[in-house]
Amino acid sequence: MSSALLIIDFQKAVFTEPPAYQADLVLARISDLIARARKAGMAVVYVQHNEAGTVWEKDSDTWYFPAAIAPQPDDYVCHKQHSSAFQQTGFQAGLAERGIDEIYVSGYASEFCLDSAIRQAAALGIKTNVVADAHTTRQRPHLDAPTISNHHNWVWSEMGQIKVIPAAQLPF
Repeated sequence: MSSALLIIDFQKAVFTEPPAYQADLVLARISDLIARARKAGMAVVYVQHNEAGTVWEKDSDTWYFPAAIAPQPDDYVCHKQHSSAFQQTGFQAGLAERGIDEIYVSGYASEFCLDSAIRQAAALGIKTNVVADAHTTRQRPHLDAPTISNHHNWVWSEMGQIKVIPAAQLPF
């Protein structure tokens, strides 16, 4: 079995106004993680959101991943229309087919698509690691983005079967 770096929904839509909190910094961090994962021989897996009539609409310019982190031809890309990468997608089977039983999660948005996928992965017995400083969200009317991401890092770390690790401390 093997590990994979997972990039969830960090598409160009993340940069539309108002952009996600520290979007450029998180983009650079994810780009670095991809390079490190590839050097270590790890799989790089993408989840790509599609929502008609929004900036996430399939084949719109903002639906694609930024060039700095764009998938390579051999990368697994899972398309989804719901918050969880596992809902009506075949994502679980795609990971299993590739022998992936451990994931390192990064991307957008901490409290929506990441949270859904992280909890589901852990519930399914996939060894789940969150890259603490490689996910983000937008400011919300009731809470600022850093508080949202920090809160979720804390919640995930308290769940027992999920590890939250800063990028500098990853084993690859």
